[in-house]
Order: sequence, then C-alpha cells, then structure tokens
Amino acid sequence: MKFGPVPVAQAEGAILAHSLAADGSRIRKGKVLTSDDVAALTRAGHTSVTVARLAATDVPEDEAATGIARALVPDPAAAGLHLAAAHTGRVNIYADVVGVLDVDVARVRALNAVDPMITLATARPWQVVITTDRRHLVGTVKIIAYAVDQASLKLAVAKASGAMRMRPVAMRTAKLIVTKIAESDKEVGHRAIYQRLQALFMTCDVVYVAHTEDAIAQAIAAAETDLVLILTASATSDPHDVAPEAVRAAGGQVTRFGMPVDPGNLLFLGTQGGRPVIGLPGCARSPALNGADWVLERVVCGLEVSDDDIAAMGVGGLLKESPARPHPREKR
Repeated sequence: MKFGPVPVAQAEGAILAHSLAADGSRIRKGKVLTSDDVAALTRAGHTSVTVARLAATDVPEDEAATGIARALVPDPAAAGLHLAAAHTGRVNIYADVVGVLDVDVARVRALNAVDPMITLATARPWQVVITTDRRHLVGTVKIIAYAVDQASLKLAVAKASGAMRMRPVAMRTAKLIVTKIAESDKEVGHRAIYQRLQALFMTCDVVYVAHTEDAIAQAIAAAETDLVLILTASATSDPHDVAPEAVRAAGGQVTRFGMPVDPGNLLFLGTQGGRPVIGLPGCARSPALNGADWVLERVVCGLEVSDDDIAAMGVGGLLKESPARPHPREKR
C-alpha cells in the first residue's frame, strides 16, 4: 500500500486518509474518492490530499477483518458467539450465552505477532458473561491500516483458527450448606452466594447445619443437585478440618485445598457422587470479587479446574481487599 499526499487532481480512486470539508459537508476518511469528490475538493480550495492506494497484493481493511474474525470463530452457533458486520476495519465479537470466555492465549499472541496492522483484543480469559442480551463484547478484530498484505492475512488466519469460544453454564441446581457453631448464630452469609448463582441462572437450596463432620456429611449425601457448596461458620484452615473431612465421610474426595488468590486462599475443591463440591472461603459472604468466583464460574460451566489452573490464578490474584475483613493483609 502506498500512503502519502498527492495532488487533488490525481486522487480519484484512492482512499482518503483524513476527513476534509468540501461544499458545505465533510468527505469522511476511508472513502474511496470519486470524480465528484475530486471536483468538490478542488472547489473547496484543496490542492493536495493524503491518500492510500492499495497494491495488487493488498486486502481491504473490512475484508481482512472479516476473514480473521471468521477464522477465530468458524462456527459461531457452536461457539456461543456472533460476529458483527465489519466497519472501518473492525469486527466486534459478542457472546450469545451465559458462561465463561475460553480464549486460546497462545493463538491470540501468535496472531498479534504476525503484523502490527493486524490486531485482536479479547476480554480476559475465563471472564464470566452473565447477560443474555447478545451485546456483551468479548473481542474485537481491528485492522489498523486501510489494507494488509494478503500473505500476512493468510498467516494471521492460520494462527487465529478457532481461538475463541464461550463455555456456557452447564449446571442448573446447587445446594449451599451453611454451618452454625451455636443455635443462636444468625443465619447470614448466603445472600451474596445465592445472588452469584442466580446471575448464572441457577437455583440454590440453602440448608443450615451444625458445624460438625457428621452434620455436614449428611447434608452432602442428601443433596440432589448438580453442585454442592459449603460455607462454614469457622474458617477451614487445614485439609483435614471439619468440612474437608465431611466430604470424605460422605464418600467423596478433596482434590485441592488452598489457592494463590487473595481474598480466597482458604477455598477447597472436591467431588462427591460424581459432582463437584466447593468449600467456600469466608470472603464469599461478600459480593466483592474473590478467588471462589473464578473457581465457581468455571465449575458451573462444566470445566475441570486442575492444580495447574489454580496455580496460574496467582498472577493477577491479588484482589481488592474488603475493609470488613477480620484478618486484613496489613496491620492497621
């Protein structure tokens, strides 16, 4: 592509690089100039204009952006996404379902390394989408120049293949087991958790039990839901504390205790009866973002959360701390 100033008389067929006033209106940048445009610019006193002229091997910006977006999402319906029409070298990508965004980070990096004029920006990997209005933007392809070389475009398309998709919520029901140390304890703490599940279009049955291994184990075994959550009156501070032992007593197993996200360190993860069990940290009582959100959102979308997944959460895992936290990070 050739870019630069040319005499107005020679500008027909070129792409206008900067909007200009002519005959009481504006000729917008990006427009392919016609003979009428050239005449209007001449009458307005313009002697030269900055334009872009495409080479034979160049692909126009909208066509290039569309090609990359279609490579990213080759089957939009299966991916739970839809592509907007290209405009000024941009194609926006929107979520169609409630769930989390699955991004192949390596493919996105490779795509963005092909040519500085070819760009893709996405939402954070595993970002939750909790709207059904089909207007939640999760990615945007933008061609910075008016065109890109077809060889670069071909390489970018290959690198981008299938790099984005939604993972929709796969579970519909949850049981939240909240423990009490004394009968007089106030029944608090479940509202924020209930609201999290409701936002994911899940139903939640809340049950209060004594803070004992037997009581929790019985509640777990009695659950007939897709997911079991446990919120204890006293923080779970060891892999063999009351709640993890209750999971084992109910015939389940604990696969992970602790996570490198703060707030959220004291989460544990397990299974019982073929379904996930999440032991929630105390910070889950707050509506503020915490490590349990990142695990819960993936689990309800039917994704396995491995040790490697949790270990990776440490980068960016220092979250905003609630002023109501009983044991803050820093002494006050």
